[in-house]
Amino acid sequence: MKRCVCSLLAVFALGMLFTTSAIAAESYPNKPVRMIIPFGAGGSTDVLIRIIATRLPKVLGQQVVIDNRTGAGSLIGTEIAAKSNPDGYTLLATGTPFVIVPNLYKKTPFHPLRDFAPIMEMASQPYGLVVHPSLPVKSVKDLIALAKKEPGKLDYASSGQGGAMHLFQALFVSMAGLDMVHVPYKGSGPVRSDLLGGQIKIGCIGLSSIINHHKAGQLRIIAVTTAKRSSELPNIPSIGETVPGYDAALWTGLLAPRGTPAAAIQRIHSEVTKLLQTPEVRKAYEKLGTDIVATDPKTFGKFVAAEYAKWGKVVRDLKLVVR
Repeated sequence: MKRCVCSLLAVFALGMLFTTSAIAAESYPNKPVRMIIPFGAGGSTDVLIRIIATRLPKVLGQQVVIDNRTGAGSLIGTEIAAKSNPDGYTLLATGTPFVIVPNLYKKTPFHPLRDFAPIMEMASQPYGLVVHPSLPVKSVKDLIALAKKEPGKLDYASSGQGGAMHLFQALFVSMAGLDMVHVPYKGSGPVRSDLLGGQIKIGCIGLSSIINHHKAGQLRIIAVTTAKRSSELPNIPSIGETVPGYDAALWTGLLAPRGTPAAAIQRIHSEVTKLLQTPEVRKAYEKLGTDIVATDPKTFGKFVAAEYAKWGKVVRDLKLVVR
């Protein structure tokens, strides 16, 4: 197993070298760039990516086409990106499910470490453990007490089997020793809609897509998933304050098909990094409870490998491999 992991890391490192066939940094891009987002419009990752993607055309001098390709917990869009021409004109804008979902299946049409070149981690944010106001729950302690009082009767929603929403909540349920029912949806948008409508009472969603609903009193965030509290919601505790050791974050990053020219990687990394440091972008991310990270490709590559190993262990421990 150790030898296998080392081999994968070596392959991933080679992917970071890219081809030299190339393109000069000063001439890239000379046509529109497609940015594949393997999640639905309006979800946490989509919201954060669009803040950057809508500003990129001005600095790149070319159109950036956002292509939402949903399905199978992000597998469909990620596969399309993996099999795209590695010419610098297809990018993958993704997040934590990139390393979770492949661990759920015995065989997938791509490997996150082998088939992609890392560009950068852009940002990181907690998910919010959220309930509809009609549920008599105001804290994680309340939720645990209610779930233990009514085992098997409380449902929690996710954007799909094996996605970050599912895993973050499954980990909480497991660590708290609860018996709750997972209800998978087709995307985070429908989850948010049904939570707002009260059709389902419990969910776990990126802060960027629910923080305004919380502030308006339409939903109640009872905790955040990261070990530390959110700077935007400092009065909301972390799950780990009630369930020691719990920690899960939603990261957002950019990758490209393995073999993408270094000049393209460098140009995208440079321009996105600059945009992340602008006051308007920093303010937009801050309002969404999101921390800007802006790592280099090598650091991001190591981070993705570590995340892949971390969530793989969670999937195996919880026996969530589906086929």
